[in-house]
This record gives sequence, C-alpha cells and structure tokens, in this order.
Amino acid sequence: MANFTGKVAIVTGASTLIGACVVEAVAAAGGAVVMADIAEEDGKKIAQRLGERVTFLRTDVTSDADIDACLKLASDRFGGLDFLVNVACTYLDGGIETTREQWQTGLNVNLIGMAVFATKAVPFMRRRGGGAIVNYGSISGKVAQPGRMVYAVSKAGILHMTRVQAAALAMDKIRVNSVSPGWTWSNAISFLSNNRRDRADAVAATIHPLGRAGNPEEVANAVVFLCSPEASWITGADIPVDGGYTAIGPERMDDMVPLLAQ
Repeated sequence: MANFTGKVAIVTGASTLIGACVVEAVAAAGGAVVMADIAEEDGKKIAQRLGERVTFLRTDVTSDADIDACLKLASDRFGGLDFLVNVACTYLDGGIETTREQWQTGLNVNLIGMAVFATKAVPFMRRRGGGAIVNYGSISGKVAQPGRMVYAVSKAGILHMTRVQAAALAMDKIRVNSVSPGWTWSNAISFLSNNRRDRADAVAATIHPLGRAGNPEEVANAVVFLCSPEASWITGADIPVDGGYTAIGPERMDDMVPLLAQ
C-alpha cells in the first residue's frame, strides 16, 4: 500500500467513474486531492463524501484560466503539487466521417488539454523536488477499432506524448507514464449497456482473455503504483490494464454497440 501522506494530487475527469476511483485510491493512501472536472454536481458529492483532504473545482481542461485556477488551489489549500493524473476526455467521434469541428474539439480536450495541464503543472512539481504525471491512454490508441477515429488518434498521441514528456522532464525528477485501460466499467460503458454490467462483461469476454470488462479500481491501482516510490525507476512507460486485450491483437470486425444493447 502506497503512503501518500503529505502528497498532493490533481485528478482531471475526476467526476467520472474512472476518475473518482483514482481520487479515492489517492485519498485512501493518505494524499490530498483536487478534483478537476466540468461535472460539478457529481464532483462536489464525491469530494464531500471523501472528506477535507479532497476538494472539487470546476475545471475545463480546454481553458488556460481554469487550469491555472486549479493549480493555484492545490498550492494554496494543500501546499503544492506532487502528482497529476490526466483522465479527462471526450468520446466525441464520428468515425471516418468525423468533421473538422469534431477533430478540433476532440483533440483539444483529449490531447491538448492534457499537454497544457502537464506543462503548467511542471513548475509546481519542481518546487517540490519532482513528481509524477500519469496520462490515461487506451487500447484504442494501440489498435485500429471499427467506428473510431478522433478518440483513437488522440489516445495514440497521448502515448507518444507521454514518452516525449518523460524524456523532457527526467532531469527535473518528474516521471511521466501512462495507463491504457481495456474495456472498463465507466460512464460510457454504463450508458451503452443500459447500466447492465453483465452485458458489458459478456461482450468484453469475446475480446479480453481474462473474460470480462475491467473495474475502474483496477486501473486506479496501476495509477497509484506509478505515482509511488515503488515505481521510481519507471518513466516513459505504458501499463496496459486491459485484461490481455493487446496481447491477442485487435477486436473482431463486429459492431459492438448493438451487442451491448441486447
């Protein structure tokens, strides 16, 4: 179990099922967390439930002013910043028919917002003598998937951005890694399956050797490890938390969404 007493994290996309699990894991390890998300109602409820070491601030990752305010809050309330976990993303995607506007919106949230947040976080981490950044990639950034375009391309960009950031920030003792979840129980999967975990597991079983969809807590555990001293010799790496998905290659050329709705 990691000990994050005295450590401070910002988690973007923190109001989602996946993001909230990261917040809970960091808080359980003794860390303080600033939750950054545009979903205020859910975020405030989570923060209130987790206590005084967790606070929420409405943060749009496409807004420099919002990012600056979030970093200032972490510094003013908790004393600084040690970890940045970039979860925030949009699933906006038109496949091969993706429009220019969709490209611009998707990349601005998924890739550019993540990059700018990290850039702005670096001076705060330098003041603490180093830190760790964990970016959320995806299996979609590694293999071609039917029906996806801007989401997949942005996730592929995140994986390479992670490597470049790791090289650029090594001398600052800031480690940068990524996690690439497979099908994970999330807001999106819950919506597509009409909140039926059994449906999600049944479809995931056909393309994940471990035979089910992942739990968001399982991805959060990998994030905590990457932030912890136990990962002190790991930077520029991606951990596939995907139940073996990328070990066996791309999914079948089936349309998975109708299967979830059955």
